[in-house]
Amino acid sequence: MTLDVVAVDLGARSYEVRIGPGLIDGAAAQVLPFLHRRKVAVVTDETVAALHLDRLMASFAASGIEATALALPPGEGTKGWPEFARTTEWLLEQKIERRDLVVAFGGGVIGDLAGFAAAVLRRGVRFVQIPTTLLAQVDSSVGGKTGINTAQGKNLVGAFHQPTLVLADIDVLGTLTGRDFLAGYGEVVKYGLLGDAAFFDWLEVNAPNMAADRTLRQYAVRRSVEMKAGIVSRDETEEGERALLNLGHTFCHALEKATGFSDRLLHGEGVAIGCALAFELSQRLGLCSQEAPSRVRAHLRAMGTRVDIADIPGDLPDAEGLLALMGQDKKVVDGKLRFVLARGIGASFIADDVPGDVVKSVLTEALAARR
Repeated sequence: MTLDVVAVDLGARSYEVRIGPGLIDGAAAQVLPFLHRRKVAVVTDETVAALHLDRLMASFAASGIEATALALPPGEGTKGWPEFARTTEWLLEQKIERRDLVVAFGGGVIGDLAGFAAAVLRRGVRFVQIPTTLLAQVDSSVGGKTGINTAQGKNLVGAFHQPTLVLADIDVLGTLTGRDFLAGYGEVVKYGLLGDAAFFDWLEVNAPNMAADRTLRQYAVRRSVEMKAGIVSRDETEEGERALLNLGHTFCHALEKATGFSDRLLHGEGVAIGCALAFELSQRLGLCSQEAPSRVRAHLRAMGTRVDIADIPGDLPDAEGLLALMGQDKKVVDGKLRFVLARGIGASFIADDVPGDVVKSVLTEALAARR
C-alpha cells in the first residue's frame, strides 16, 4: 500500500497528514526532519502504551532520538484539569523546550489533552499527532482544536494549536475493539452526511467490510481527512464553514454530559446518535424528505453502531434537562442554540434560529422510545 499525504494549507502553520501502514515503526524517520535536537516527549494512555509504545520508542532509539513517555489512565475522564496539570508538570520536568516536540500518541482524549499542554507550555511548543483510533485519525487529530472538559461541559477550555505533523497508521486500527472502531465510524459517516453524498453512497456499500480490509480503511480515512483539511484551510477558527463539522455534536455533547463522559456513551456513538437526531430535526422542520433520516438510521443500524437515545443504557434527564445541557455548549451564539441541519444527505448548513419547541419534541419522542 502506498502512503497518502493530505496537506492542511494554513500558510506558515501548514502541515501534512500522512496516512498508511507501518507509520508507528517508521515514526522516527518521519519526525526527524522537524527536530532541532534529538529529543521528544511522548504522552499516551495505558491501553495504547501496553499495545504499541515499545515499537514507537524502539523507532526513536534506533535513530538516536532521546524519548521519554508518560502513560495516563484511558478514558474520557482523563481529559480534565488533574491529568492536564500532571501532563504539563511532567513536560516541564522533562525540560521540553520550545523547539522540541511533544508527541500525542493515542486517541482523541490524548490528542486533545497533550495538544493543549503543548499549546500552553512555554507559551507554545510544537507537537506531532500519532492518532491510534479511527475517530482520532479522521477527526480530532486534524485541525488544531485542543482542550479539556470541565464540570460545565465538554471542551470548554482549550486553544487552537496546529500540529507540526500527523501520522495516521492504518495498521493500528486493526487492534481496536469492535465498539471503538464503530465509535470512530460515527465521525466517518458524518463527512458523507455533511458534504459528500457520493462518499455516503460509497460507505453504504463498503463500510461493512472496512474493519477487516485495510485498503478500504485507508480510503475512508483519506477521504475524511481531505474533507476536514479543506474546511479547516478555509476556516481555521470556526468563524463560519468549519461549524459544519459539528453535525450531530450539539445533541452529542449534551448526551455525553448527561452520561458523565463515561463508557455508557463513547463520543463517536454520541455523534452517530446526534447525526440521526439532526436529520430527524431537519425533516420535522420541512428541510429534507422523510427518506433522508430513514436512510441515515438504516445505514447506522446496518453497521451495528448506536443510533437512537434508546440505545444508551441507564437514566437520562428529560427533554428539558437535555435542552439545558445544550445551553452550555460552545456552539451557543448570543444565547441561541446553533445546529447543523440538512436539506438532504451531503447538503448540510448552519442554523442559528431553530425553534426550541421543535427540538424539545424530537427529544421527547426519542426519550419516550426508551420506555
